[in-house]
Amino acid sequence: QYRFTFDEKHFRVDLVFYNRILQCFVLIDLKTGELTHQDLGQMQMYVNYFDRKVRIDIENKTIGIVLCYEKNDAVVEYTLPEDNKQIFASKYKLYLPSKKELQKQIEEAIMEVSHE
Repeated sequence: QYRFTFDEKHFRVDLVFYNRILQCFVLIDLKTGELTHQDLGQMQMYVNYFDRKVRIDIENKTIGIVLCYEKNDAVVEYTLPEDNKQIFASKYKLYLPSKKELQKQIEEAIMEVSHE
């Protein structure tokens, strides 16, 4: 956990990494419930803070990832700007899918890409 304070309020990012290849900070926030627009706004604030106060000029912009138990794609689409390249939201699973389930997901993804 990384704690920072401004205006006498404390905030905590769950996980902070630095990606040497991308040369940027990667912030991860873990949510146990459904993703809300407030969660995305909170991550935007974390990313802005790191970009303005922690990142140095030679580094790339900070990336924020919100991992949640449930995600509504419409909430993500309408909360984040259209040109968003810094904030990402994804569902997590408490177990690994079986080999059969993984194969099915791969086949579905291939079908989606071939139809575009």
